[in-house]
Amino acid sequence: MRLARAAAGAAAAIFIFAACAADETPEVQPPVETQEDAEASPAAPEDATVQAVDSEHGMILADADGRTLYVFLNDEGDESTCYDSCAETWPPLVVEGEPGAGPGVDAELGTSERRDGSQQVTIDGSPLYHYAADQEPGDTNGQGVGDRWFVVAPDGSPVQE
Repeated sequence: MRLARAAAGAAAAIFIFAACAADETPEVQPPVETQEDAEASPAAPEDATVQAVDSEHGMILADADGRTLYVFLNDEGDESTCYDSCAETWPPLVVEGEPGAGPGVDAELGTSERRDGSQQVTIDGSPLYHYAADQEPGDTNGQGVGDRWFVVAPDGSPVQE
């Protein structure tokens, strides 16, 4: 009798385990992107930090929302010299992680650490900024301000016109 109960209990346990296992849907893991894959393929437009857009100044760089990006000729290499009230007028383009280049961006993106520890996006080593007076995507009100601030061509060069 004990043997029959033990066998019945074991059978019930196997049945319950099998029923639970059948109800479980295996978790599908997304493919793992290798560093080589990431370097070989440009960022998808929705993942791009910086993109090339058409403007009255030709093709220039903008952020993912289409807001124009600028370089400051007073910066020293990849180090920003724009802080405090300057950074209120010219907010830096910052990211967490690595910046992504959208189609048409021909220069190398990188980052430089700011005093507050945030990572400012750079293009060929030059820090990138927005201009507070640009209200809409496509505005280029900061072009040529003080003969030091310029929109940026997709190759990373300032558009000095």
